[in-house]
Amino acid sequence: MPIRKLKADKIFDGKNFITNKVLLLDEAATIIDIIDDTNDMQGVEIYDGILCPGFINCHCHLELSHLKSILKEHTGLIEFVTQVMRLRHFNKNEILSAIEKAEEEMFTNGIVAVGDICNTTDTLQIKRGQKILYRNFVETMGFLPEAATARFEASLKNVYHPLAAENRATTIVPHAPYSVSDNLFALINQHAEGKIISIHNQETKEENKLFENGESRFRDFYKLINTNIDFYKPSGKSSLQTYLPEINLPKQILLIHNTQTSEEDILFAEKTAKENNQQLIWILCPNANLYIEDNLPPVNLLRKHHCKIALGTDSLASNHQLNILSEIQTIQRHFPEIPAEEILQWATLNGAQALGFSDTVGSFEKGKKPGVVLLNKDLSALKRIV
Repeated sequence: MPIRKLKADKIFDGKNFITNKVLLLDEAATIIDIIDDTNDMQGVEIYDGILCPGFINCHCHLELSHLKSILKEHTGLIEFVTQVMRLRHFNKNEILSAIEKAEEEMFTNGIVAVGDICNTTDTLQIKRGQKILYRNFVETMGFLPEAATARFEASLKNVYHPLAAENRATTIVPHAPYSVSDNLFALINQHAEGKIISIHNQETKEENKLFENGESRFRDFYKLINTNIDFYKPSGKSSLQTYLPEINLPKQILLIHNTQTSEEDILFAEKTAKENNQQLIWILCPNANLYIEDNLPPVNLLRKHHCKIALGTDSLASNHQLNILSEIQTIQRHFPEIPAEEILQWATLNGAQALGFSDTVGSFEKGKKPGVVLLNKDLSALKRIV
């Protein structure tokens, strides 16, 4: 098969817009080069719009795809989590069928790599097809200190080992500050030394309240699930400032959501990570934030402090679609001052770096195989080219 030569009004290479260039790919869709447009090249495919590397979805719960359009919007996080826990009536075939459909949706929407939260092995079968590149984050939770070892070992045996046997890009991670005890954080920290982890961070005001003064609706939540947390003593600090020092061994931490993160939290987090020789990536899932809490993260505060930002979709339980372009459009609608070039880097190269896949995807560089997406000039639609 001959070399493919692709040309458009603009090419976004993962960092910048470039013009009057032609993208060369070999028969395996590997990038050969980006060369000058000489206007006399034979066989050039010419497109209207922007050629862009495939998108990276840094945060997804693919195994929850069967919950699409079932959970009410704007309930707040605690009610949302409670609803998810109550929905147990789906059979395995329904779950697997929804997972297959959701992956196909992501593929069509130009997504080439996913950071996927796993509480089960339900996604193992679809991932064997290697249609999309995955980093598995095996989510572990348990707020009772005495249950930490049992919870951790159950995650190892039931989820981590089966997934890691087929995908080395698999890590055990904490679910959220309000659902992980200090003892469990310690076990996760040791296991994740030198690895990439993620954590749902400051997704609701009630999370910070639990840590700052203990007066939080999470106490009612734990009563509802018959869990006594009378032992718990608040730290007097925000959740982020409380737990982040406890996970000092992973090389990279993906902070997910961040809708209730303050400027003080951002400064503390970046300083702590620097002291621990860690990289923080702030993952934004704006459509899910609007779906659950009708709120958005402090995007311009993160930009002000030069934080590395990437994008995710969260799950179909909390989003109407698994589409990074839709996340971009939401950000543009609420933060029109942010240049398209900057947001596209969040969706491509930054996301690839967040998942540890930047040697393969995320930018148009020689030897990479990032996929190619064609965007309308106003980013209103896309088509997958490769």
